[in-house]
Amino acid sequence: MRLIIAIIQPARFEAVRDELYKAEVNLITVSEVLGHGRQKGVTEVYRGAKEMGNLLRKVRLEIAVNENFVEPTIQAIIKGAKTGQTGDGKIFVLDMEECVRIRTEERGPVAIG
Repeated sequence: MRLIIAIIQPARFEAVRDELYKAEVNLITVSEVLGHGRQKGVTEVYRGAKEMGNLLRKVRLEIAVNENFVEPTIQAIIKGAKTGQTGDGKIFVLDMEECVRIRTEERGPVAIG
């Protein structure tokens, strides 16, 4: 089991979500976050408003998957998020020790699906 965390541009969220659905990845958690990478200090236009400098709006996706969905999930995120410009984002893949479905108390890979 793996936890995939992706930080992407807000404008690319719908494209990423659509690609995830095509890859049959339906269980995602989405958060609006602030941050910056190498592009710090760059002015960006977000929904018609200019934003300067230090912290830029980003979207954080958290996706728990079983091993057979790791690569399809990564490829779906890349396909939906990639513009070829600085600031497209990052994908982090972490080992996940345990998953528990609260309602049924199922554990492990079966709890993710």
